[in-house]
Amino acid sequence: MPYPILQFGTGRFLQAHVDLFVSEALAAGNALGRIAVVQTTDSAESSLRLAALAQGTGYRVQIRGLRDGRPVEEVVRVNSVGAAWNAVRDWRDIRAAMASDVRVIVSNTADRGYEVSEADGPEALADDTRPPASFPAKLVVLLHHRWSTHSSAPLTIYPCELVQRNGDTLREIVVALASNWRLPEAFVGYLRRQCIWVNSLVDRIVSSALQPIGAVAEPYALWAIEQREQMVLPCEHPAIVVTTQLAKFERLKLMLLNLGHSFLAERWLAEKRSATETVLDAMRDRAISASLNAVWNEEVLPVFDAIGEGAQARAYLADVRDRFCNPFLEHRIADIARNHEEKKRRRFGPVVELASVQMLPIRQPRLRAALGM
Repeated sequence: MPYPILQFGTGRFLQAHVDLFVSEALAAGNALGRIAVVQTTDSAESSLRLAALAQGTGYRVQIRGLRDGRPVEEVVRVNSVGAAWNAVRDWRDIRAAMASDVRVIVSNTADRGYEVSEADGPEALADDTRPPASFPAKLVVLLHHRWSTHSSAPLTIYPCELVQRNGDTLREIVVALASNWRLPEAFVGYLRRQCIWVNSLVDRIVSSALQPIGAVAEPYALWAIEQREQMVLPCEHPAIVVTTQLAKFERLKLMLLNLGHSFLAERWLAEKRSATETVLDAMRDRAISASLNAVWNEEVLPVFDAIGEGAQARAYLADVRDRFCNPFLEHRIADIARNHEEKKRRRFGPVVELASVQMLPIRQPRLRAALGM
């Protein structure tokens, strides 16, 4: 059976996001087809997931949280995964699929998924039994195989990693690697012009995994995809938004959701609060909830108003408040507080900078204090 969607990553996020969307779209006749997932790590946990996915019986995603302030508890059956491959064991099958059936690649690799291994070299191109170590090198080998077999079918690549302009970033890493391997200029041109690398933003909190496969996720879900000429979508779904203004979606998430999380972490660290405190616990604390709402209302929303995005920001913030008050989600602030100084710089700094550029008469005392200004 052909699988037009090749997915790198088997984790719970993709299970409750892309895979769920494709499953619902298949039922409505609005998807390219089923998905072949690829395990790229050697962890015991991912091997168990792969074995369960390979059975082809589907899995459950529990949707739990608030929608418009009301509790939601639903169970969705996901049936979009048709094949489950291990990159080492099934490399020949993956190469064969890339030369024929695949029209879309989706990825959500680990935090260091874009790093290139020094062990990877051009000799991997001739080895059809063993893949290179890193994800970018795997892509170089697979795309070179597709190019060398003269496949003319369009190919669209959707990285879902939380990297700014993830499609452009991954493309440049792959192109640089191909150039370092001294591959033909015609192939490098193919990478740049015939492969469509798409920037996108994923937004959904998937709070926990079910065993051996499946997940618990919040009701809110978004996959914002930047419009590119000739791109092929894996499916059509209400949670997928194709836009020419991806930066607006990125700004909403960064300056409201992410900023809110980091502001709670700032208070948590400063007050040496309980190691087990969750976002929900903090929202139930009147003083902390009031200070967060003051930041959103007095220090952030005026910035969105100034750039003409106030209405969208308020609509998004209503969803964010529901998400922060999700009674089913155990989102520990200790986890959010990791790499806190860097997160503050990336999440608070743009708000303060935009207020200055717009010459707004607001002091932003809480954000400035957190930044040491």
